Amino acid sequence: MNLDSQKLSVKEKIGYSLGDLAANLVFQTLVTYLAYFYTDIYGLKANDASAVTLVVGLIAAFAFNPLMGVIADRTVSRWGKFRPWILWTAIPLGVAAMLAFSTPDFSYKGKVVYAAVTYTLLLLLYAANNLPYSALSGVITGNMKERNSLSAYRFIAVMGAQFFVQVFMYDLILKAGDGNKAAGMETVMTWLAVIGTVMLLITFFTTKERVVPKPEQKSSIKEDLGDLFQNKPWIIMLSLTTLVFITLAMKGGSYVYYFENYVDQSSLNTFLNPLKPYLPNFENDTSLGLGVFNGGGILIGLIGIGLSKTLADKYGKRNVFGGSLFISTLFIISFYFFPPKAVGVIYGAQILHMFFYGISTPILWTMIADVADYSEWKTNRRATAIIFSAMMVGLKGGLSIGSALVAWILGLYDYITKEAAVAGVETVQPQSAIEGTRLLVSIYPAIPFLIGVGLLFFYEINKKMELQIENDLKERR
Repeated sequence: MNLDSQKLSVKEKIGYSLGDLAANLVFQTLVTYLAYFYTDIYGLKANDASAVTLVVGLIAAFAFNPLMGVIADRTVSRWGKFRPWILWTAIPLGVAAMLAFSTPDFSYKGKVVYAAVTYTLLLLLYAANNLPYSALSGVITGNMKERNSLSAYRFIAVMGAQFFVQVFMYDLILKAGDGNKAAGMETVMTWLAVIGTVMLLITFFTTKERVVPKPEQKSSIKEDLGDLFQNKPWIIMLSLTTLVFITLAMKGGSYVYYFENYVDQSSLNTFLNPLKPYLPNFENDTSLGLGVFNGGGILIGLIGIGLSKTLADKYGKRNVFGGSLFISTLFIISFYFFPPKAVGVIYGAQILHMFFYGISTPILWTMIADVADYSEWKTNRRATAIIFSAMMVGLKGGLSIGSALVAWILGLYDYITKEAAVAGVETVQPQSAIEGTRLLVSIYPAIPFLIGVGLLFFYEINKKMELQIENDLKERR
């Protein structure tokens, strides 16, 4: 394998990263606003929102993702195995995103059915697009340092999408709908769908598949599945991905409730007043406070992402991932101890949490690409997409479980949902619901992260093995 031919241009790295920017305009919206959209905009009961999110999400994760992995690995086209799926699904994914966040005026039962159908369609198309996109990172280059670099570009794009959704989207929803959150959500999602579609097309036209399995490496579905379940690093990464996205969905989906119901508004106003002359004009202090909270954390997270490649090259992905994830979890736990008026401390803890989590962010997907290499190294057969499909099962499963837990836990703590039709009517939440929002940003989301850190002690691909696998596969290819 020619090492020079495995190097990627800046243009290709940027082009590839735009695909994650597009996908995360959808994904970050699901993480941050799905539960809130169902309970406080579309008017579903907390238990019904939880059921739709969990049942549909798990069915899509466990039924469609493995099938998509099998199909993608066996796709043959002049564009490769994975790139054509990015092209074929770009427009349908945008349409599905618009439909999933629309609010047609059906009966209550009709609303539940519509939510289930559109959420299913969105998750299926997201898998058909994002699974081949993720697998593409395993064949765009076989050079592990180039993969680390590509991953850094990719997750800067992820943080860009996250910044937009978590900082500006709540305020844009209020402004676009002139106070009507349902109309605002539809308008914002329409624009995001159009922009995301264009970005996915750019990804298709600017990337290339370079790692091509030899014809003799072809395998049956039975062999692929057998390889998976004998691959201990894959089992650990599947579990770890699920746990990570449970936490991301749980805490990410809870912050809007936290700022609306727990944080003291007078203290928040006092904290924000010195910043207001230097910030965009937000609709109210809640939207501004949420935007600054998320935005400050994301910007600091970019510093962590910038350090990620250097630390991973020096100390190995496993060690850096585990260490940064553990420290970031300590700051999640600290939220339990903050009173509503301790606004400055709340913001400080978020910044520190996001710095250490930012270090771990790019490493997850490069570790999964390493697992694909590990499988080829062990079996002499490469099945990139089915390995990434398993990780997509973890992502979708984690997202579904985490989002469902937000709605379910709020219902458990007697949270009162707001009917979308009752515009402008404030609901006073019971003290139990306020305590539930406090737990949803602290103790509950910390648990999956801590379990994930423990799993890494059993993950055997350390820095020494990474180099051995890379060198052995270079000789074979």
